Amino acid sequence: MTDQNLPIGYAGALPDHGRYDYRPITRRPDYRWPGGAGLAVYLGFNLEWFAFGEGLGAGIGPGSPQPDVLNHSWRDYGNRVGAWRCIELFDQLGLPAGALVNTALLDHCPELVAAVVARGDELIGHGHTNAERQGQWSEERERELLQRCRARLAKVAGHAPAGWLSPWISESRHTPDLLAETGYHYTLNWCHDDQPLPMRHRGDQRLWSVPYPQELNDIPMIMGRQLDAKDFAQMIVDNTDEMLDQARHQPLVMGVALHPYIVGQPYRLRHLRRALQHLCAARDRGEVWFTTPGAICAHVDALAQATPGAFA
Repeated sequence: MTDQNLPIGYAGALPDHGRYDYRPITRRPDYRWPGGAGLAVYLGFNLEWFAFGEGLGAGIGPGSPQPDVLNHSWRDYGNRVGAWRCIELFDQLGLPAGALVNTALLDHCPELVAAVVARGDELIGHGHTNAERQGQWSEERERELLQRCRARLAKVAGHAPAGWLSPWISESRHTPDLLAETGYHYTLNWCHDDQPLPMRHRGDQRLWSVPYPQELNDIPMIMGRQLDAKDFAQMIVDNTDEMLDQARHQPLVMGVALHPYIVGQPYRLRHLRRALQHLCAARDRGEVWFTTPGAICAHVDALAQATPGAFA
């Protein structure tokens, strides 16, 4: 076919990342989670620290000239109060969490990181601070960040973290390659699926993408779309019920992303409590495996080793 015969607007294949192929969710391997559950659920508990007077950060009000005391101190409420109230709630309900940790917290409030370690929660690399993005950095600087965060969290937890979530989901063209090369086993950056999937990269070690929510997430929903806390809680309930129906036929993953400076506010915590109690009822019926992203990754990695090619 000559160029003159091509459809109007045709310009060939669009640029692609090359990290995975298209494979509809209706054509996937069938398996179950531990205990026979169809739905794996985890809490992505974001513990973050922000530079004062510079850099990025969510805001409860319009940004002011730096130093922006209003928005900085609002975020600091999460580390001083909100996170501890959330931990109390998780303890009451017997829930594990995947703690997404800025290593700057080890300098600012190490007691908070120690508390989630003491609970047995999984520590997940989340950059040094959410005041900056790594996606525009050089490959050498990004590699150094991944290595440094991994080493610091390993010292606190007693073992190196398996997973990574970039601050602000910021990636360079090389991030998946660098994650695998620096020893990480999974990434939470990609929100393209409801199942864990292997990612292509330039190394030999398997790197998984574990689903991380950009809808069931308090920042885009409460701060971005300005949903009330009761509506966000109802989202969690509705998402649970729909995914439980879907999970009768295939294994699925549901994450709930929480930031304690948002959901740790007392009136929001009351609604979060209701939503988590709904999830716990499904857990107690054996319909939900309440777990961590690292355990999800380990489960599918073991299946992939036992059945080579099934997850390609």
